[in-house]
Amino acid sequence: MARTVGIGNQDFETVRRENYFYIDKSHFIREWWESGDSVTLITRPRRFGKTLNMSMLEKFFSVQYAGRGDLFEGLSVWQEEKYRQIQGTYPVISLSFANIKETSWRNAQKRICQTITELYNQYDFLIDSGILNEKEKEFYQKVSIDMEEYIAADSLRTLSNYLMRYYGKKAIILLDEYDTPMQEAYLDEYWEELTAFTRSLFNATFKTNPYLERAIMTGITRVSKESIFSDLNNLEVVTTTSEKYADCFGFTESEVFTALEAFGLTGEKQKVKDWYNGFTFGSRRDIYNPWSIINFLDKKKAGTYWANTSSNRLVGNLIKEGNANVKKTFEILLCGGVLDMEIDEQIIYSQLSIKKNAIWSLLLASGYLKVVDTTFVESLGRTYYKLMLTNREVHVMFESMIMDWFSGNDDYNDFIKALLLGDVKAMNTYMNRVTTEMFSYFDTGKSAWSEPERFYHGFVLGLMVELTDKYIVTSNRESGFGRYDIMLEPRKICDAIIIEFKVQDEEEADLADTVSAALRQIEEKDYQASLIAKGIPQERIRKYGFAFCGKKVLIGTTAQA
Repeated sequence: MARTVGIGNQDFETVRRENYFYIDKSHFIREWWESGDSVTLITRPRRFGKTLNMSMLEKFFSVQYAGRGDLFEGLSVWQEEKYRQIQGTYPVISLSFANIKETSWRNAQKRICQTITELYNQYDFLIDSGILNEKEKEFYQKVSIDMEEYIAADSLRTLSNYLMRYYGKKAIILLDEYDTPMQEAYLDEYWEELTAFTRSLFNATFKTNPYLERAIMTGITRVSKESIFSDLNNLEVVTTTSEKYADCFGFTESEVFTALEAFGLTGEKQKVKDWYNGFTFGSRRDIYNPWSIINFLDKKKAGTYWANTSSNRLVGNLIKEGNANVKKTFEILLCGGVLDMEIDEQIIYSQLSIKKNAIWSLLLASGYLKVVDTTFVESLGRTYYKLMLTNREVHVMFESMIMDWFSGNDDYNDFIKALLLGDVKAMNTYMNRVTTEMFSYFDTGKSAWSEPERFYHGFVLGLMVELTDKYIVTSNRESGFGRYDIMLEPRKICDAIIIEFKVQDEEEADLADTVSAALRQIEEKDYQASLIAKGIPQERIRKYGFAFCGKKVLIGTTAQA
């Protein structure tokens, strides 16, 4: 009989005690312990079992869970006598930064200090244990929400010292979601203050700590060494492209199919594969997101479960406010295309909006892109990756995100209706209103007037989502003797549409001349060639020239020319 699916349970003890649905990942304990690595950083997308695995490690190693072998009976790690002897024999310091999502540096600092203070509260028995001298007791009492930075920086190293002396063994330190406050710091512009504080904390905790047995940090991204790990030379980094622990986070396809059979959902295997398969860790190409699978088992229907667990604020901002190349590349992805590029897995938050390929590194780390192939160029010492959107769920998520950007603009929606009806007069009326609003909406601090392509390609993204049920929408593709700006190829029997954008240049007296130039380019470059090759007659191909001068727009068609 299938076990109960417990949604959102991240405490290992609760899951095991209540016999909730669980896929055995305890081999991770053995693999990590036998690696011998001093400090390990593991990055995985959100909702991939990081917190549950960290809870499992705590319950396995912590002296506070000595004698709790019942939690591991029947699991793979319990099959070896060596590990049955290790269980419950180490002091463990376990903390999480998952809820530190403050909008200011001072509040973020207080939340981190509060997290450390609550950790200290668990060990108040140390004060009366006889192992602390008066100065150490004084330090202990200084740990508070308002503690000075030097106290906070040394707090975890000092606690591991006290625990080692009390239990006679060095401490294991587990830090979950280490990079959550860093994403917030980037978005809310207190990055420098947070990284300076974090660098001091991590250096004392993980490098200059003689009382540390082993440590694990988890997060979504590998924050650049220069930002917070500059002093940490004993760090083993395991990212989504690493072979280590490839099947320890997330469900493999065989695990998913076995679960579907247990819940009487054998007939849903292909649907689940279509929606949720595609995550890649190392050379594994069959990883599924646990959150989506658990919700599917519970609700018995497909949906965007994982995609809806976060506001995706950072990713959304980077795409919406990105330059024309970012938008062009994203159009390719939404059309099922493949990106071929070098990826730097170290995320430099301060360069996300300016460094080439940085946004795609973030999307890969966050699980929105998957690796479909790699090429190592030995002469350059570089690896190039072929990347695609991960699966249908991710595709739907981005479509919804883009629709939300445009949904509040009634003029945009009215323009789409006018475009489909071929009402050029109404198109001009609505488009001039749309540009006034959208130019500023897609601006990133630079003048949209001086970089109109930023608007054009934001506009194309909206078209692609709004019209995908009626058209195959593409942009900047080859056809005839050049590359068109936008082409709408009908899925059913209706008119095809070609759109060419042009910015008025100095030689053109007014926007009407610019419209004529755009329409001539469509004809001279024979952009309709690919449509005609697919059997669409010329009389069913509408051609529009969009002329821009700042926020002023004039639209014309070949019927008027």
